[in-house]
Parts: sequence; structure tokens; C-alpha cells
Amino acid sequence: MSLNSRAIAALGAVVVIGAGTVGFSVAHASNQDKPVNRLVTLVAGTNSIHSEPICWNDGKALNAQAQQECQTKAAKLQKDGKLPVLELSSSDRVGIGVDPEIAKKGWFAFTDGGAQGQATLATARRNSTFSGLVAAPSVLKSTSETLVTAVEADTKSQDIYGVWYFTLKNTDV
Repeated sequence: MSLNSRAIAALGAVVVIGAGTVGFSVAHASNQDKPVNRLVTLVAGTNSIHSEPICWNDGKALNAQAQQECQTKAAKLQKDGKLPVLELSSSDRVGIGVDPEIAKKGWFAFTDGGAQGQATLATARRNSTFSGLVAAPSVLKSTSETLVTAVEADTKSQDIYGVWYFTLKNTDV
């Protein structure tokens, strides 16, 4: 069986268009002023999602009023179902990773679940980009949704610079 010239031409056109699209994407990305460097990634089992901060003040510390407004904003986003959602089962393990720029200053992460009503995903850490993995039941609420909060905070001054929120959705409940 041999390919006819029309099939070969069509295949060649697809390759050229695909190469052009990739070439444009690389050129476009290389002309950006600076890379996105405020991403936090939530991992559960073999799935992951990432997000930019819900609260961020262009690298300046968030004062008490801004932190309160951030919590109010997050509560509304959660109520409206607009926070990034990651599905998991109770047999999964959960971890969180941050960009190296966040790790330079310091960060921590916690959930509103677990045995005491709040569970730590990552204690205050600096120069570390990943929390490690913990068993899902130790950080989940008994309901189907658990709020995850990640915070960029200077480990020395305790100033808060950015806050990320996610929803873990337990498919077993």
C-alpha cells in the first residue's frame, strides 16, 4: 500500500502548520518580560493543579487589613465554587510545591481539616520547594471539601507576602 501524492501533501501541510504554531509559541513566550514565578502546585495522588496567588501585593508585605480582606475574598470564592479544585480519594497522598522564588523567602501550608480541625501540610520552611507527601486522611475534613491554604511568609520577620487557596474534593465522601 502506498500513499498518494495528495495524502503526502496533506501530511506535509499538517507538519508545516504544526511547526509554525510551535515556533510562534516559543517566540511569543521568549518575548515575555518575566516568567510567571508565583505559582503554587497542589499534588494529590497522580493529579496536580497550580494557581497564582489569590492575595498578592507586588512583593510587598500584606498588612493586617489586607490579610483580613484576603480571607473574606477566599471565603466568597470558595462559597461560589471558584477556587482551584483538585479531586482525590482518601487513599491518596497530598503534597504542595512552590516556585523557588517563594521558597527563598519562606512558606507554609495547612488545611482546615484533620483531627484537630486544622492540619499542617508544610511547616515554616525556607529554600525548600516541596512539602513532601502526607496521607490524605490526616489533612481532610470529614465532609467532601477541604480548604488548603499556602502562605509565602518571611521566616524571620513573619511578614506575609502572598496567599494561595485551593479546594480538595474527596471523591470517597
